[in-house]
Amino acid sequence: MKKTLLAASVAAAVMATTPVMAKTLVYCSEGSPEGFDPSLYTAGTTFDASSKTVYNRIVQFTPGTTEVEPALAESWEVSDDGLEVTFHLRDDVKFQTTDYFTPSRGLTADDVIWTFERQMDENNEYYKLANGGFEYFNAMSMGELIESIEKVDDHTVTFHLTRPEAPFIANLAMDFASIHSKEYEEQLIEQGNPEQANQRPIGTGPFQFVDYREDAAIRYQANPDYFRGQQPIDNLVFAITSDAQVRYQKLRAGECHVMPFPNPSDVDAMKSADDIQVLEEPGLNVAYFAYNTQQPPFDQVEVRKALNMAVNKEAIIDAVFQGAGEVAKNPIPPTMWGYNDDIEDDPYDPEQAQQMLEDAGVEDLEMDLWAMPVQRPYMPNARRTAELMQSDLAKVGVTANIVTYEWGEYLERSKNEDRDGAVILGWTGDNGDPDNFLGVLLGCDGVGGANRSQWCYEPFDELIQKAKTLDDQAERAALYEQAQVIFKEQAPWNTIAHSTVFMPLRQDVTGYTVDPLGGHSFEGVDIEE
Repeated sequence: MKKTLLAASVAAAVMATTPVMAKTLVYCSEGSPEGFDPSLYTAGTTFDASSKTVYNRIVQFTPGTTEVEPALAESWEVSDDGLEVTFHLRDDVKFQTTDYFTPSRGLTADDVIWTFERQMDENNEYYKLANGGFEYFNAMSMGELIESIEKVDDHTVTFHLTRPEAPFIANLAMDFASIHSKEYEEQLIEQGNPEQANQRPIGTGPFQFVDYREDAAIRYQANPDYFRGQQPIDNLVFAITSDAQVRYQKLRAGECHVMPFPNPSDVDAMKSADDIQVLEEPGLNVAYFAYNTQQPPFDQVEVRKALNMAVNKEAIIDAVFQGAGEVAKNPIPPTMWGYNDDIEDDPYDPEQAQQMLEDAGVEDLEMDLWAMPVQRPYMPNARRTAELMQSDLAKVGVTANIVTYEWGEYLERSKNEDRDGAVILGWTGDNGDPDNFLGVLLGCDGVGGANRSQWCYEPFDELIQKAKTLDDQAERAALYEQAQVIFKEQAPWNTIAHSTVFMPLRQDVTGYTVDPLGGHSFEGVDIEE
């Protein structure tokens, strides 16, 4: 509560010191960012605070869709063999000017090449600084895919690939591919403090970073040099407010204009309020419970299947999602192409689950049950979900100890290959492609990173790797459907739910679009006077 009050006071102070005519929009963010370099992280909270505000990418998703459109690149073409992708960059893009950096030039091909070299070149200072820990880049096998990047001229760049990759262009619209300033980061290296790029970011985006008071507030101001024109709002404040009920109170009081992740129980009241509008759409997401398949007894398929059958997922949907979701049986959402609806879910059957554990020689099992400390689009209340699961598991003789950590630490610790127990997490799609779920979260390249189940199963991996190389969507879908059969047989996760996403706003907020990929962007958003 102290943090909440501090966030409110910071936001109020910002508005109090802003010129009378300036427009300030306050977003009641659900959590603190891990940092401001989007290449290092996978959390939507961090992307909202970095890539969605400060940065742009070569291409982007058309707002409200998963369709790719030009961004920093005006156009592109792919060679007939699929091994060369050439982008033609805009020549009118400037990097942000702040009190800590003044650019001497605009965006060029050098910045694009630098952005990817820092994630793949072992000699790059940023690669060394991160110890190669670029989670998305690695989980998507980008280092193996990109053979080289050629500067054709100052505003033309060609990616030479080792194999055709169907989702490659869409992948470049993802947050990890946000374009960095080579000039700024080389300046930081020369000054001996390259880590400042993760604390004081520079990009080409609609808003430029002003300051961050940890766990309280982040301040931005409109980028006057933005290539699409200066934003309607002058100042943007992220007031970090972890409690959904407090976010709702602040929204009602007009202390914030936009809030994410309302409690499902509050949605009806929000919809009936005269001063609040609620946007909604089916989420392109999944919530899951990932076992560490490298640690006994979770290395046994029979044990994982038994634990799945011990959990009453319908009860979780009723108690936690309160009807704003559906039970998940697959690791991709039913709205995504390639979804295998013929899959049968593990039944809720505690008696059979207990017998299966006994047959596997597992008695008096004690495990950690990890519960997220924040709300996400796919999980409104991980703690309550964990308590329900804990009770279910106790009925089959399993003692589950609920553990949690601060969000950034939770994400980092849950990657460990020697992590005990199982972790509640989830995913909102980044590009509308099944590979973004099946490859990133369950592929062998993601072990020790985004693959929280630490599951590397060659028959599954071969299917998803082959699917990426094909152009025909029907052929790709058939392989993904086979991969889901293997996933269900092997049960590295207990798939929990797919949720409906609700977005409450003040009535005077205009121009906001719900992102099916789960992000929160304020480009083009205005406040009616």
